[in-house]
Formats: sequence, structure tokens, C-alpha cells
Amino acid sequence: MFRATRLLPALLVACLAYAGAATAIAAEPLVVDLWPMGKGADDIGIPAGGTGEGTASGEHFFELVIKGKPHTIAGRSTKWLTNVTRPQVHIFRPPAEKNTGVAMLICPGGGYHKLGWDIEGEEIAVWLNSVGMTGIILKYRCPRRPGDVKNVPPDGPLKDAQRAVSLVRSRATEWGIDPKKIGMVGFSAGGHLVGATATRFQERTYAAVDEIDRVSCRPDFGVMCYSGYFKFNDAGDLSPTVRALADAPPLLFIHAADDPISSVEHSITFYQALERAGAPVELHAYREGGHGFGVRDVGKPCVGWTDRTVEWLTSEGFIAKNTKSKTTSTSKETP
Repeated sequence: MFRATRLLPALLVACLAYAGAATAIAAEPLVVDLWPMGKGADDIGIPAGGTGEGTASGEHFFELVIKGKPHTIAGRSTKWLTNVTRPQVHIFRPPAEKNTGVAMLICPGGGYHKLGWDIEGEEIAVWLNSVGMTGIILKYRCPRRPGDVKNVPPDGPLKDAQRAVSLVRSRATEWGIDPKKIGMVGFSAGGHLVGATATRFQERTYAAVDEIDRVSCRPDFGVMCYSGYFKFNDAGDLSPTVRALADAPPLLFIHAADDPISSVEHSITFYQALERAGAPVELHAYREGGHGFGVRDVGKPCVGWTDRTVEWLTSEGFIAKNTKSKTTSTSKETP
């Protein structure tokens, strides 16, 4: 289904204030390493011990600055993470009485160089918890490694994503998750990672390390927000890093037509290829919204994407019909 959403009520806003997020989200998420720090990790190119690669500072957070000014979305700065060499999942569970059993692996964007940790990670987990879903931030390896092809998605993050899906499914009962309701949501480059994981599940991109890799790495659904890397060239060919499969899981595309970073043509190209293949896909192309809005109230029609996602998940049978998105925020101040 293709929906070009042009006008939405201003009341459909899609974020929680970051100050509110501090109380809504668990202070200490459950953190689990994706890979054993030993022989198996070395085999897939992760240095044992998780030290920084090619830098002296190692893994670290930083505030993004562009042309000498802090990068802000909805009046607030953004926190980023880079030099990740110890991939992990950070698990944020909803209150037991609200738990729907649905979980989403959250893939922050950042061009495969860095991860938008708050705006496309922690704040997404807050929203998911608010509607009874488990939010699991995937801390995948970045930046690009020596030997990775410039402007082409690297292989390392896909290895991490495939492993993460299997890991979560292998421990689903322990974490209060339905093993048949494990999806993904990604942003920008993270959206591409969702698309790759959702359509390249038939073959792992690494040799099995342990019993976890015997568990399916196919996500049950995927949500891709303002993604890049899907359109391969000016001729409109689909990137070879993704597949147009008829048996792909249900996939939802979110994009703004005025995106200055990742053209909406990336989502349209992949959507059309999947639709022609007979896959269950839906696209919401908003007139305005730009790039990198996450769940913050940017005052544009795109702020309703979280509500549309809940409706879509309901129509696909993943959550009950009485579930409502609770992401309203009126605050745009820096906490």
C-alpha cells in the first residue's frame, strides 16, 4: 500500500521531551554483548577486549557540531556514539502490565560512521515502552573499517544485526518477548540496516559462532525511517545490498519528500521493488519533515509517523487494536 500523507493534524506529535525521557526510561538498561570476546569475535573482525580501532580515544559519546554550531533537532542538541568495537544490545523493557510481547531492535543512523544515540536510540526506546513494546538499541560497530568501500554500506553492521535478531529470539522468553513478534526500526543508515537484515536472512554473512546462530535471524517486521543506500544509481536500480523478496517480512517505509540528506527516492525504489515481488509493504511519504527527526516534535506532518506505525502494527496483527501511541510532547527546550 502506498500512502502519500500530505496533511496531518498538528496534534499528532511524535516525541517525548528528553527531560521526560529521563524518568520514563529505565535508568540502567540490561546490556548484553553480541559476541563472545574471544576466538569467535576475532573471526568476525572484532578485536578481543573491544578497544578502539584506529583511534586513541576508543568508544566515546560526543555532541554533534556542524560548521561550528551544535546540531539541534526541535531545539535540542543530539548525542552521538562512535568507535564501537564491542557491539551490544541495550534492552529497555516496558512495565509488565503494559507489555504486549512485541520488541523492536533499534538501529540508530549516522552514515555507518557514528550512532545517533539519543535521538534515534534512547528516545525511540521511550516511545516503544510507552506503547508496551520492548526497545532494544543495537550498538553496532562503527565507524567504517579499513578496506570498507567508500559510500557503500559495510558488512560489519549487518553481521551485528543478524546476530542481534538471533540473540533476542534465543532469549525472548527470559526477556518477556514473543519470539514471533521481534521486529526492527531504523533511521537513515540504520534504516538501510533494517532493510538489509529483513531481506538477507536466507544466508548469514558470517560463520556460526555458537548455538545462538542456529536461531533464525529473520525479523518479523521492519520499519525504515528516512533511509539511504537503497537506490543504487541514477537509473533507479536497487542496491545489491538489499533484496526484493516475496517472502520478506512486513515492511513499513517512512520518509519526507523534502529530505536533504537521503532522498525519498531511496525508500520509493525499495518499496516498488518489494511491491512488484509481492512482499507486504507500505510507504508513508510526507510532504515535509527533513531528515533526522526521530520522535521529536519538529512541527511538521511527519510527527505522526509513530501513530501510523502503531496502526500498521495493529493491522498486521502484531499488537492489539486498543493500543494507542503516547508520544505527545510540547517541550522543545534543552534539558
